[in-house]
Amino acid sequence: MVLRIVAGATLVAEGTFCLLWHGHAIGAQFFGAVLLLSTGVSILIGFLTPVLAPLAGLECLSIAFSWFPAPALGLFDSKLAAMQVVAMFAAVALLGPGAYSLDARLFGWKEIVIPANPHKPE
Repeated sequence: MVLRIVAGATLVAEGTFCLLWHGHAIGAQFFGAVLLLSTGVSILIGFLTPVLAPLAGLECLSIAFSWFPAPALGLFDSKLAAMQVVAMFAAVALLGPGAYSLDARLFGWKEIVIPANPHKPE
């Protein structure tokens, strides 16, 4: 849950910085900022985490390797910082949303039952 909150808050902060920096522009920058904000909020509350966590990682990669100038207060100024956030979203995608999430409320908890001895010895 802490990893999901930190990763989602990072996207929300970056989206806010992008909106403040490119707030007057309508187009790709505005769409990107809104996408960052909506994905960050969805990750924060744990909604569609298996789908949106890889999308968030791709968003961070695209910001890190973009040709366009980054916002003045961008969190992903260095490629190393962006790679750490991508690693966090990969972990969130593989671990799942957790028990305290909207996904757990909507779809229920997932439990994997491993039998003690699947084959009887002869």
